[in-house]
Amino acid sequence: MKKSHLFSLVFFYLLLVSVSSDVIHDSCDKAAKGDPNIKFDFCVSSFEGNPKAKTATGVADLVKVAIETAMANATSIGSIISKLLDNKTLDTYARHCLEDCSELYSDAGSSIQSGGKAFEGKDYGTANAEISSAMDAPDTCEEQFKEKKGIVSPLTKENNNFFQLLAIVLSFMNLVPK
Repeated sequence: MKKSHLFSLVFFYLLLVSVSSDVIHDSCDKAAKGDPNIKFDFCVSSFEGNPKAKTATGVADLVKVAIETAMANATSIGSIISKLLDNKTLDTYARHCLEDCSELYSDAGSSIQSGGKAFEGKDYGTANAEISSAMDAPDTCEEQFKEKKGIVSPLTKENNNFFQLLAIVLSFMNLVPK
């Protein structure tokens, strides 16, 4: 009897993991096919290691995880910017750009948080607008560095990844049945 019960638990767990893996892969596949800014491998790797994503039973669950991931990423980028600003030999123009980027990412975090609350309340229009608003941060941050010759953004990878995470959030939100 105990072996049968244990087998049932293991089978159920494997089935759940398989379902969530399918949800991740299917959602990422649709997102990547629908938006040239989303890379399938980046999307999958952003969720496969996340325990909350592994228990997702549908795309709405993945939206919540994607919002949390984007929020954590905005916070992480804010920390990276703070460390870069600690460099006393930093070029004045680059320092100005980083200070602006810090504010942009702080605002983006607020927008993501508002978007997450709107999504939870099924106010999808507001959620979409808030997440879309947050997408301005990486582009604006990156473009500032290009305005002065010889200045290279130290945040290119972070900006690109953050933009892609937000594109994934929007794409997943569009997959949620209304």
